Amino acid sequence: MSESTVASEDAAPETTARGLYREIPRDEWARMAAGIPQPLSETEVVQLRGLGDRLDMAEVREVYLPLSRLLSLYASATKRLGADTADFLGETDSTTPFIVAVAGSVAVGKSTVARLLRELMSRWPGTPRVELVTTDGFLYPNAELERRGIMHRKGFPESYDRRAMVEFLTQVKSGAAEVRAPFYSHMRYDIISDAHVTVRRPDVVIVEGLNVLAPPATPNGVAVSDLFDFSVYVDADVAHIESWFVDRFLALRQGAFSNPNSFFKVFADLPDEEAVRQALGFWNDINLPNLRENVEPTRHRARLILQKGADHTVSSVLLRKL
Repeated sequence: MSESTVASEDAAPETTARGLYREIPRDEWARMAAGIPQPLSETEVVQLRGLGDRLDMAEVREVYLPLSRLLSLYASATKRLGADTADFLGETDSTTPFIVAVAGSVAVGKSTVARLLRELMSRWPGTPRVELVTTDGFLYPNAELERRGIMHRKGFPESYDRRAMVEFLTQVKSGAAEVRAPFYSHMRYDIISDAHVTVRRPDVVIVEGLNVLAPPATPNGVAVSDLFDFSVYVDADVAHIESWFVDRFLALRQGAFSNPNSFFKVFADLPDEEAVRQALGFWNDINLPNLRENVEPTRHRARLILQKGADHTVSSVLLRKL
């Protein structure tokens, strides 16, 4: 078999998956929000911006305001469908929260996207109450990861309590009055046993994490992604993500790493050359394999893909065809 034939066969699944989407250039996408007032101030945008992100007012107006509008349309349509179904069955309408997933690699900016969508969606009349939950809270505690011998695999699918995650979202989706999720401290790099994130029947729940779009762990199992109403994948060239990861690691030395309570305080005083070497080690040994093996293959499961360029800004939007 020739090398060109192999390349063609390898590319076929990706080509097929891409055919499922409408690809919308940024300038066309920006027109979807023409005439809609910008609801966030510049100060709010700066506060929402993650370390290394280049989020500005133009990016919010041209990319995320249209996205929040689209999400509000989906949420309203889902609510109407729920009410119509209840009416058809002769039941009392008990509309449950609209669940949005935000997926993507480490350092790609998905946390900023999730925070921004939380703020923007809460400004739309139909979705004033929006909660954000990260899947970090469903990582096994470090002691359990050590017991299982997978501390070095933290962030990989097997390091999460997927059953607890499915149970949490099932309760949210069933309309439970109050549901609690574990709380993860990035400062301590561990679950805080006596802290929780509480969700009380909001209009929207945004779930952000690496592996939220993964298929079921077993053939007959339930996947977390089965419980989403809409999903967003934040995408970028791997070389760009690697660069952003290293830059963020270097910036954290003067920030979170310098806190004496930080799990990563041992890296705070590293000289630049050694810090880059450490960052590349983490990237090549942990984050890149996880991206290649587990995160990137779920991209085609997203309803919408935000394609980022080297400068961290969105260049195009891919929206799955209905």
